[in-house]
Amino acid sequence: MLKEILTGASKFFLKNGDAILMCKYVHGYSGRESERLYDQANAVRDLLHHDTVFPPDSNVLEAGCGVGAQTVILAKNSPDAEIVAIDISQDSITQASDSIAKEKVMNVHLLQADILTLPFEDESFDHVFLCFVLEHLKEPVRALMDLRKVLKTGGSLTVIEGDHGSCHFHPETDETLQAWRCLIQVQTYQKGNSLIGRQLFPLLKGAHLHNIQISPRMVYIDSSKPELMEGFVNKTIVPMVEGVEKQTLELKLMGKTAWDKGIQDLRKIAARPDGTFCYTFFKGVGMK
Repeated sequence: MLKEILTGASKFFLKNGDAILMCKYVHGYSGRESERLYDQANAVRDLLHHDTVFPPDSNVLEAGCGVGAQTVILAKNSPDAEIVAIDISQDSITQASDSIAKEKVMNVHLLQADILTLPFEDESFDHVFLCFVLEHLKEPVRALMDLRKVLKTGGSLTVIEGDHGSCHFHPETDETLQAWRCLIQVQTYQKGNSLIGRQLFPLLKGAHLHNIQISPRMVYIDSSKPELMEGFVNKTIVPMVEGVEKQTLELKLMGKTAWDKGIQDLRKIAARPDGTFCYTFFKGVGMK
């Protein structure tokens, strides 16, 4: 069955030997951003994925696999399932391929493809999975509806998203709060939605899925968890905020001096004995 799925896909997205030009709805990944995605995946692996396990011999579609940070975790959690991981970016597919090879993962097949023009027959997959993808899409319900089409009746669709509005930290300064708000504002300006985690239930409902279950996954960190403070705050959260510096300054949301202080104050949270950080992810599962 998997061979038939992949054969049909290759016929679809190859045209005269070249990949069809896909519509661009995600930003490219810098080297630092790729590193941040791996750090994030590892820091919250157990929190998000302890219950992400697919049955043996099932065909699973990972939509929007990016650089493969979540793909490796999925594959290792379900070594007897066959995973087809797609992304619109060939550069991301190349990085994901390198990660999979490095981790010696054998049950993943990578394809360059667009979620909004999927190269698969209807009801091709037993399960569909996507993580940190909907926040970048202008039409998340449309994407979910398209993914639902390739999902078999009775199959599950799993979505994981963050919610930047759920972030709280101590101590706060005016500059840290401003810098964090800039992250939300810039993503909104780019037609994304950094508050999408709280919206998973209506989104899955709008895609005509049923038996929907939403579970918040809260990360709370203080100085008693130095490894998580380093892995999640310093290596994940701070680089994510730093990633919008250019747009923040161009849009004049903050001045350079205030911005630099905000980033410095965020970094200090991880080093302070009284520093704390709290953030909530949301995981939704719906059935077709």
